[in-house]
Amino acid sequence: MKFIEFGLGNTWLIRTEIEFEDGTEYEVKGIKGPINFYSMYFRVWIGKTVVIADLKEGFKRKKKSRHDFKFIFGIVSN
Repeated sequence: MKFIEFGLGNTWLIRTEIEFEDGTEYEVKGIKGPINFYSMYFRVWIGKTVVIADLKEGFKRKKKSRHDFKFIFGIVSN
């Protein structure tokens, strides 16, 4: 899966994160194509709480072990 993200809190303002089936991942600055649209999401991370609103998976709330602040709009590509 490929995640193209726009927003505050990541290493870059616009980045592409690529995740492989074995669980490994890497990220690159900017948009890395091609993009085969799968879903779209908003992610807000304040402190240890992450709230995600995803078109395919719906609304999710997660707890993380580290404190952070992120406000992200993302596109999921497969």
